[in-house]
Amino acid sequence: MSLKDHPILRAARGEKTDYTPIWIMRQAGRYSERYRRIRAKAGSFMELCRNPELAAEVTLIPIEEIGVDAAILFSDILVPVEKMGIEVKFVEGKGPVLSPKVETADDARRLKVPEPEKDLPYVLETIQLIKRRLTDRPLIGFSGAPFTLASYMLEGGSSKNYINAKSAMWNSPELWDTLMGKLVDTVVEYLSAQIEAGVDLVQIFDSWMGVLSREDYERFVFPYTEKVVKALKERHPSVPIIHFGVNASHLLEVNNRLPVDVIGLDWKTEIPFALERIDKSIQGNLDPVALFADEKTITEKVEKILTEGLKARGHIFNLGHGILPPTDPAKARFLVETVHKLSRELRT
Repeated sequence: MSLKDHPILRAARGEKTDYTPIWIMRQAGRYSERYRRIRAKAGSFMELCRNPELAAEVTLIPIEEIGVDAAILFSDILVPVEKMGIEVKFVEGKGPVLSPKVETADDARRLKVPEPEKDLPYVLETIQLIKRRLTDRPLIGFSGAPFTLASYMLEGGSSKNYINAKSAMWNSPELWDTLMGKLVDTVVEYLSAQIEAGVDLVQIFDSWMGVLSREDYERFVFPYTEKVVKALKERHPSVPIIHFGVNASHLLEVNNRLPVDVIGLDWKTEIPFALERIDKSIQGNLDPVALFADEKTITEKVEKILTEGLKARGHIFNLGHGILPPTDPAKARFLVETVHKLSRELRT
């Protein structure tokens, strides 16, 4: 089978598959004992992201341990932000801390649009190392979307209420447009470089778009995301694009206008509800906490999602958000095996 005919790529394009393919967000993360050992050897999280040999090894862990149908590049959405002129530190118990915060239009103008080959060579080297070892399954590249990256830069880290981001959006049009414009260019160049280095499809994480009303999203955010997607499709028309965010069911009809191939659904968005509003392939959408249930419950939930997913243009199975650190890897493997088995049975 040619890699371009792999079920994940076929499902993304809306073509028939023999089974429903599956990968898991954060699948190379802290639930894996092997990952924790490699992380301890690497030092800080960002040092691990900058180490091609170790980042490639981590990327391949879920292929070997739980049998997923694709690998996703081990990195972080804030990796390119570092090269824009903002320091990024991961603080235990607090998450990412960014400094200095972007507060004015002049701050935004001073930001650099990174040149991936020059500024982020370790990301591209990681991709090349993975592709030499991963010959039978796709590799997924990714980036944060402009709004999610802007939120981190304006807030200085994670936020519960997004006061700085929303205030900039409403009150400071010059700051907002300058920052979002820089981020559009950054995301386009970053994802293009990943594709040219060898990734087979890409996911755009707009993790925080769900904090916005439909009106604000459509006016202040959607046009920038659309610019990213259109530029990528112009440069790389055959590479599928997945767009994902949480708590965003109210934005489905807006995002259906994006020229993406797949829309990711969180676990609170029912598939029939989504299919009334979008005509793309879908990805998702098991509750990550379902992996703490017994095998009978997991099987029932998987069967429901698979059955509903058969009505979609194409379906890639996934959790509705990232796998949680306390998850038993045996449960993750059971999930993958169950998706493969049941989806084949449902097609006979």
